[in-house]
Amino acid sequence: MSEQQAEQMMQQMQMLETYFSDLSQREGTFVSILREATAAIESIKSLGTQPNSDTLIPLGMGAYIPTKISSNNKIVVNIGAGVAVEKDFPAAINYFEARLKEIEIALQDTAAKKQDASNRLEQGKAQMNQLMQSQQPPNLG
Repeated sequence: MSEQQAEQMMQQMQMLETYFSDLSQREGTFVSILREATAAIESIKSLGTQPNSDTLIPLGMGAYIPTKISSNNKIVVNIGAGVAVEKDFPAAINYFEARLKEIEIALQDTAAKKQDASNRLEQGKAQMNQLMQSQQPPNLG
């Protein structure tokens, strides 16, 4: 293997490592969104069983204001692009459950791509090790 081929292989390995890192970040983002959606579903279900409850509303910078929730079985849901719609509790739960399924599929896809990138990285490292060993002069002890 020539020096140019070795350089190309190193560049490919660096690109694969960057890709793997990006996939790891994406996976972390999906896990966070998954947790948030699950928490939203549980909160909506809880509000349905306790229509009048106390809560804290975040104001920012760690400041909260206590308030009472007097639920009328409606919730405002951000559906994207700065658009929010009012939904009843069952419709909001269905919306978030559908989003959960989409996120789970995206998470599985990302995990599969991450595994593939990891396998390719391992193969590349093995090839680089073989190249390094083949270029070293034999030990004549």
